[in-house]
Amino acid sequence: MRPVPLPPKVRRPGNIRLLRAFQHAFEGVVYATLTQPNMRLHLIAGAGVLIAALYLRLERSYMSILVVLVAVVIALELLNTAVEAIVDLMTLSHHPLAKVAKDTAAGAVLIVSLAAIVVGYLVFYEGITAGGARVYTALAQVPAHLVFITLAVVAIGTTFGKAYFRRGSLLQAGAVSGHAAIAFSSATLVALLAQNPLVALLAYLTAFLVAQSRVEGGIHSLSEVLLGGVLGAGLSYAIFLLVRAPHVL
Repeated sequence: MRPVPLPPKVRRPGNIRLLRAFQHAFEGVVYATLTQPNMRLHLIAGAGVLIAALYLRLERSYMSILVVLVAVVIALELLNTAVEAIVDLMTLSHHPLAKVAKDTAAGAVLIVSLAAIVVGYLVFYEGITAGGARVYTALAQVPAHLVFITLAVVAIGTTFGKAYFRRGSLLQAGAVSGHAAIAFSSATLVALLAQNPLVALLAYLTAFLVAQSRVEGGIHSLSEVLLGGVLGAGLSYAIFLLVRAPHVL
């Protein structure tokens, strides 16, 4: 009996294979964007950074650095998503090594994100300090101890909130997120004192990262983080209005 010959392998044109590869890659980006809150955050932050760079008319070399940093952060977030998917596929139980794999992948994204923030500040330094005289005048009219007093009041307010709901300590769990309260209080003070939209954007972005980490870590719910953020920002703004000199703001 003669063997049945196998059908010839269908070879697709090179351009079809290339388009299919791009399609799969794009589907991966879309999946990570739809399923990973951090991916959405990185994309929004990257877009904001690039728009700010255009607004400040940074030099081409600075723009290149920002583009590379944004791309690296997003690429690492995609790799982190891939690692999590592989670990979930290979491990059905909560194995300690599975946690190590996920934590270290997330740690890589965190390290690069922090480095990107530092480099971003250095790149934007000239644009941020362009209004230096106006910022100095505003700071000179505000009491030097405003920041410390405000943060102390926010900490006290957070403690009262946790005591009222009888849950948590100042910076650990509870009905009001102390981390979110302190972070948004600091961001509000930076925004009010600097009087610079870019500085305010970076400050609130950092506060948002702090709040988001509390939700992702399962320490607080979204409502607890929102309550802490509103408490911190609201108290800071109210205190600033009480003590600010005339014509500041």
